[in-house]
Amino acid sequence: MNLDSTRIATLLLKRSQEGLSDQEAAELNVWLAASVVHQHFADELEDGALFSELVSRSHQQSEDIVLGRVIDRILEGGGFASEPPPERETPHLRPLVRWLAAASVLFVLAASSYWWAISFSPQEPTVADARPVTVMPGKNGAILTLADGSQLVLDSLGDGRVASQQGANAVLKAGSLAYDQTGPGSNETEFNTMTTPKGRQFHVTLPDGTGVWLNAASSLRYPTAFAGKERVVILTGEAYFEVAKNEKMPFRVEVSNRATVEVLGTHFNVKAYTNEESIDATLLEGSVRVTAGETHDHGNAVRLKPGQQARIPRTGDRADGLLRVVAVADIDNVMAWKNGTFNFEGQSLVEVMRQLERWYDINVSYEGSPRGMKFFGKMDRNITLNELLTILSNNGLQYRLEGGKTLIIH
Repeated sequence: MNLDSTRIATLLLKRSQEGLSDQEAAELNVWLAASVVHQHFADELEDGALFSELVSRSHQQSEDIVLGRVIDRILEGGGFASEPPPERETPHLRPLVRWLAAASVLFVLAASSYWWAISFSPQEPTVADARPVTVMPGKNGAILTLADGSQLVLDSLGDGRVASQQGANAVLKAGSLAYDQTGPGSNETEFNTMTTPKGRQFHVTLPDGTGVWLNAASSLRYPTAFAGKERVVILTGEAYFEVAKNEKMPFRVEVSNRATVEVLGTHFNVKAYTNEESIDATLLEGSVRVTAGETHDHGNAVRLKPGQQARIPRTGDRADGLLRVVAVADIDNVMAWKNGTFNFEGQSLVEVMRQLERWYDINVSYEGSPRGMKFFGKMDRNITLNELLTILSNNGLQYRLEGGKTLIIH
């Protein structure tokens, strides 16, 4: 069912009178989260004053009449912050106004002006099961591979020391891992690897004090103690770095021998998934030099200023070495994952589905070629996949979810 004004009014009235089921509450919460105006309107109705006013304006207190009054208030702007009060509307235009109001609930899905024209009446989603498995969002968690090859599943461990290696203790505290130096260790460098599977993200503080936030389906290889003239780590996937300053020992992030980011002390994000179209390094603070290909190839390098992004297109599973600088990067989009949100602004169906695959630990397939949709809007990453798909289906996406692990897009 489309989340239009009639549906919203029905849910609001039911909540104020008899309460909602869990599914209905989840459906209404999507609309409430879209705007403080929505929440204020609902609070007034829940308080009873607005409900009494609407009833008193009716000659009868029938459910249909009160429902109609609530719908009118929603369309007048009380329940849709982004909708101006409508002009007089002829009866045949009211369905159009309601549909446009519903489209502003959270975000608008548009493939093109032509797509909007042909999708005036959104179709119901095709869902395989009447009661699909609930797919929960990702959470904090990671696998730590020690120098001897043993592995620790960090989200199954309690706070405290989880490993002791060559002059350093690995200590888990409040969902984050840090290293305490206990001594000089041996002359042989030992490495740990932090891996976040699909559906997991994690924070680690490296031995030098550098903070690293790993997105889902990523890994970071680093020494248990930094020594020598530089600090080198190896990244796959995506991570945000806040590098501890040390002018005598520059920090370098190697991306699968395809790119290198070199810094002294700064804040930046690197996105280097093998199924994405490019490797992106985005600078938030400080200064970095990004090199495409081998580290010593300084002729194929750029120095970024805060707010800029270096983009290296991929050819298959390789970066093709052509550096491009985005002068004004979309920082909100880049940092959305770390800030706990999805940012779908201007993204294609395929781009959105890649994010869902990583965060919900699912596989996405397409029946035919992916549709030319464009998405716009933001939402919390802590909602279930089922809730997210409901939002997308209200705006035209057709899918079926099989067994909680496979999402098929029609």
